[in-house]
Amino acid sequence: MKRFGVSLEDDLLRELDRLVQKHKLPNRSQAIRFLIRKTLIREDCQGNKLVTGCLAIVYDHHKRELLNKLVCLQHDFHHLILSGQHVHLDHDNCLETILLKGRAKELNDLAKKMIGLKGIKSGELITCPIR
Repeated sequence: MKRFGVSLEDDLLRELDRLVQKHKLPNRSQAIRFLIRKTLIREDCQGNKLVTGCLAIVYDHHKRELLNKLVCLQHDFHHLILSGQHVHLDHDNCLETILLKGRAKELNDLAKKMIGLKGIKSGELITCPIR
């Protein structure tokens, strides 16, 4: 562990202290480590590094041809898909979670194609780098 000094403006230091409290971190050093890791993770996931992810989509299962399009896309990207889970939320809505592993760009491409389908109500891809 190395120690170094950091100079911050008063308002930025208050924001750092607010972050410490909000995330229940033990001290400012831990908050700085948290922010550095978060930034590095974001950069890895925006680049083309190897990542894992979860794509969650909510859709109306009554939409014509939507299920067929979802299945076809999953077959087209089978090399990225680790597993999937389908849940019936109510009479009209389903939740699909798809666990993925591959290059960040490929995962983002798949997510955009799936989320962009007519009948998808909402969707989000959450990625984490593999280190």
